[in-house]
Amino acid sequence: MAEMQQIVLTRYCDGPPVPDDFALETAPLPEPKEGQFRVAHVWCSVDPGTRSRLSGGDSYAMALPLGKPIDGFSVGIVDASRNDMFPVGTKVFCAGGWKTHSIQSGRGFIGKVPEAPVPLSAWIGVLGVPGLTAWFGMKTIAKFKEGDAVLVTSAAGPVGATAGQLAKAWGASKVVGIAGSDAKCDFLTGEAGFDAAINYKTAPDLTAAIAEQFPKGVDVLFDNVGNEMVNRVLPLMALNGRICISGQVADYNLTPEETPGIVNTKPFITHRVNMHGLVVFDFAREFPEALQTMAGMLASGKLKSNEERFEGIVKMPEAFCGLFRGENLGRRVVKVGEDS
Repeated sequence: MAEMQQIVLTRYCDGPPVPDDFALETAPLPEPKEGQFRVAHVWCSVDPGTRSRLSGGDSYAMALPLGKPIDGFSVGIVDASRNDMFPVGTKVFCAGGWKTHSIQSGRGFIGKVPEAPVPLSAWIGVLGVPGLTAWFGMKTIAKFKEGDAVLVTSAAGPVGATAGQLAKAWGASKVVGIAGSDAKCDFLTGEAGFDAAINYKTAPDLTAAIAEQFPKGVDVLFDNVGNEMVNRVLPLMALNGRICISGQVADYNLTPEETPGIVNTKPFITHRVNMHGLVVFDFAREFPEALQTMAGMLASGKLKSNEERFEGIVKMPEAFCGLFRGENLGRRVVKVGEDS
């Protein structure tokens, strides 16, 4: 019997995830039913937001049961089909999980990969959920407008780097990123085109460093870090400033009791600051237009993407765990199959 491979959750994560929380299993290769098709994954992604489902409690998504494959995004090729809309050979991106194959119906988060001169893996990176999160977080949630001064946290990650580049392309007066190493800061001010970058690990006074970059205040805070960062920046917001809560990578591993509070609330009144959270799937109907635009920007070099590539599905747990040690510079993707 033909088999597939998958990574499953063997125990709930307590604090930062470790590889022993996961296991590689084999399972029978599933066959599509009427209206379904099977995708042979080529690339799978690891996403920090997945962490919120791995402690046994519900977040904005339900907790993942033990023994179940880890959720994630994949891009691959249809290798068996009983759906005329997705014949064998069609390249698709989908929510396929940490598996070598998945069964799809054509509903939910899935799309055909357009012909474009970009790497296949980009469709689960800058042209996938991270890029879409950056697009709608900056454009719709933060209500970006030309001339805004923008601060992006966890800025060297795929969401943050894309958000900052989009802000620059749309006419920001200044874009500053916060990251955790000199190499990441160099990437931001070099290839990604940020105006400045702050290494939060070496800045003697992070609040003062941010204030120095924004003498007139921060118009848009695009935050991927969590409550402590939001609390720090709130007093530095400009009049009518907007905060997009895109992610909380520093808080995902904390219990509710350990999670820092937000106490600097006065600017919500004095500076009319607006703070809004983001779940990107709320904008699913608008995905095609955003992806078409970003694909053109990527192909023309106006949008840069940095990937860290791993080989083999067995590497997925380590690639994922490294996200929470701050090791990644850009999008982490794992090759789990062949692209031809």
